[in-house]
Amino acid sequence: MKIIIINGPNLNLLGTREKNVYGETSFEAYFKQLKEKYNSIELEYYQSNVEGELINKLHEVGFSYEGIILNAGGYTHTSVAITDAVKAINTTVIEVHISNTHAREQFRHKSLLSTNCKGVILGFGLDSYRLAIESFQKAE
Repeated sequence: MKIIIINGPNLNLLGTREKNVYGETSFEAYFKQLKEKYNSIELEYYQSNVEGELINKLHEVGFSYEGIILNAGGYTHTSVAITDAVKAINTTVIEVHISNTHAREQFRHKSLLSTNCKGVILGFGLDSYRLAIESFQKAE
């Protein structure tokens, strides 16, 4: 099984950014733990702060991978283009958020992506990514 985690803007700052919301662990450190735990899965990771690069990556992997875990960050609430990219590909996408977006500012309550994703996991911290991986394993 081949799964990619795609993180959007500002998620490269995990571990240093708003620690009260996102915690103190960098995504690279967490990803290393995921790779060790799920060593039978080919796990990849991609992060970009640029909307078009995220779309290009979705197009690149969206017809050949078994799963995409997407945390589009702030683009979740604003990007029709990323929403269209998710809709256009064949690979199943699970939307993930570290924080409970419904407990935050009003503009974060609406996701443009959700209607084109298999499901949404949010509010479990970095563990949201693990839960998404496990949902793909159960679907096998």
